[in-house]
Amino acid sequence: MKLYVRRAEIKDIPRILELLVQVDMVHHRGRPDIFKGPATKYNAQELEQIIADDNTPVFVCADENDIPLGHTFCIHKQISGDPVMTDIRTLYIDDICVDQAARGNHIGTMLYEYAVSFAREHGYYNITLNVWSCNPGALKFYEAMGLVPQKICMEKIL
Repeated sequence: MKLYVRRAEIKDIPRILELLVQVDMVHHRGRPDIFKGPATKYNAQELEQIIADDNTPVFVCADENDIPLGHTFCIHKQISGDPVMTDIRTLYIDDICVDQAARGNHIGTMLYEYAVSFAREHGYYNITLNVWSCNPGALKFYEAMGLVPQKICMEKIL
């Protein structure tokens, strides 16, 4: 299978919406008290705006038929003039998803490495992301990619 990563296009929106449902269902199965499932966090109109915005680059990994088998959503974040934090540019990875039927083909790795290359080329200081503790597969993947905890969000359910 020939795979390549490219910037998402408007034509990819139906497929991205399908993948977003898969992401939501992973979280719903892990935390049904928080995630409704099945749902998407964006609709088609919102995705059009996100894809068109250079501050929110979206990348897809497509097969030889140009069908996206995975995506990564990124967000430009800038700390500037903060009294405590240094001035840095961060590429925040909001989402990485690989179609459950295509897992095992290193699509997640390709998407992550593409995001890293993009961040380096555009002068970002670091890449950050959040991972839900109810998704141990994602945590293991990110650790294998060399990410380490930056901060930990904790909760107590009342």
